[in-house]
Amino acid sequence: MKKLVKEYKKERNITQEKLPSTIKFIDLFCGIGGFRYASQQAFEKLGVMGQCMFSSDIDKYAAESYEANFEEKPVGDITKVDEKDIPDFDLLFAGFPCQAFSICGLQKGFADNTKGTLFFDIARIIKEKQPKAFVLENVKNLVGHDGGRTFRTIIHVLREELGYYVDYKVLNALDFGLPQKRERIIIVGAKTPFDMDWNFDIENVKTLKDILEDKADRKHYASEEIVKKRKKMHTAQTEPAIWHENKSGNISSYPYSCALRAGASHNYLLVDGKRRLTPREMLRLQGFPDEFKIVVSDAQTRKQAGNAIPVSMVAKVIEKFMPLVFFQG
Repeated sequence: MKKLVKEYKKERNITQEKLPSTIKFIDLFCGIGGFRYASQQAFEKLGVMGQCMFSSDIDKYAAESYEANFEEKPVGDITKVDEKDIPDFDLLFAGFPCQAFSICGLQKGFADNTKGTLFFDIARIIKEKQPKAFVLENVKNLVGHDGGRTFRTIIHVLREELGYYVDYKVLNALDFGLPQKRERIIIVGAKTPFDMDWNFDIENVKTLKDILEDKADRKHYASEEIVKKRKKMHTAQTEPAIWHENKSGNISSYPYSCALRAGASHNYLLVDGKRRLTPREMLRLQGFPDEFKIVVSDAQTRKQAGNAIPVSMVAKVIEKFMPLVFFQG
């Protein structure tokens, strides 16, 4: 793609590159606003104003949190939204759920190959609105999902059928200053050729000690029986540490958290083997600022944090990606 980038710039005679003053974006499967916070951080560093034109999430509790923090209520079920009714925008964000595609082969186009999946809704919106660029996020396992077929279909649709230049990388939140091992695939795409550099300079590295609250309510402490069982099975080599119990019942501990999961047991992650993470601590592990208003139950906040993107990680990607595709001569 480097050769294409050079040829494109030569063709346009771009001698002085600068970003537009405002970038309009939409926030699909927005959850509690991870992409919103990430873009705010990136745009601030780039000296750009971001304007959200549309947001959507089917979860009413996530929408409640989003509205409380951004004073905008997301539209509900995206499958029921006509793409023609979405305002024009420059940039699409989406952390979409991963689903298997039911049609074999790629002969019939994305309308048949992705119908019934939520990626179809991203594709139909991109086809109609023709944004300059997009940033997508998904679980690491998307690459091997359904024998790799799901990912191949997604990349084929974005490149061959929608006509975008695409790059992607599996990144880990641990490498972006967050004390959480959380691997996610980031897919970036643009109408124009670009040469994405996936190496990042990281500032503001946070340790587990930075994340943990000084005092936690007693309700977050595990039962005496659970604590005794954990300590009988495992001795930590560091403190503070997050004790992790996997599906096989094995206990391990690290000076960081294993990935937060929306539907996991309350007790699969324990601070020093004693207590569960508080809602604020889980949000901090994902890079959300303490200004984020918690307006739902602890159970819903756990779910929302488990579904969220690592804000600090995605902010770095957006910050590096935007100048490559939004430059103006």
